[in-house]
Amino acid sequence: MAEIPTLSSDQVAYFMDIALAEAKRAGEIGEVPIGAVIVKDGQVIATGSNRREIDQEASSHAELLAINQANQELGTWRLENTALFVTLEPCLMCAGAIINARIPLVYYGAQDQKAGAVSSLYNVFEDERLNHQVKTYIGVKADQSKALLKDFFQEIRQKQKAKKQAAKELKKLAESE
Repeated sequence: MAEIPTLSSDQVAYFMDIALAEAKRAGEIGEVPIGAVIVKDGQVIATGSNRREIDQEASSHAELLAINQANQELGTWRLENTALFVTLEPCLMCAGAIINARIPLVYYGAQDQKAGAVSSLYNVFEDERLNHQVKTYIGVKADQSKALLKDFFQEIRQKQKAKKQAAKELKKLAESE
């Protein structure tokens, strides 16, 4: 059975800050700002941030990219004795990958009321019918995670509004000529 890593509150804050930095990078390139970090023996072994738009792949979620990188780094699909830090509650796909990778510990920031599979819509990590359960800490630096998402979507809405306004003005100009 996988050992659950023990981390201090300072380590938890430090690793979540790295996940937040990954999320910020994703937002800066037009991706939904979600970041993930995998830690083993107190060291970062993998990071990931959303890349669905860039890769044009539905599975390019931060958690999956970090898991794949950790698999390569460790040379195994089993990520026992690791901890995953992610800025948003994992969806069903990512929660399934976390379970299948045997990650024993997950820390996440904001809850996801629309797609969260850990505490919002489902409690997949606690389902005893599955062959692996995951210990979870919810709400780590949640305010920072929420703020990144809120600002990102607010900016998208503002850009869409400006685009609509410009189209209206162009149409009005064309009609007046």
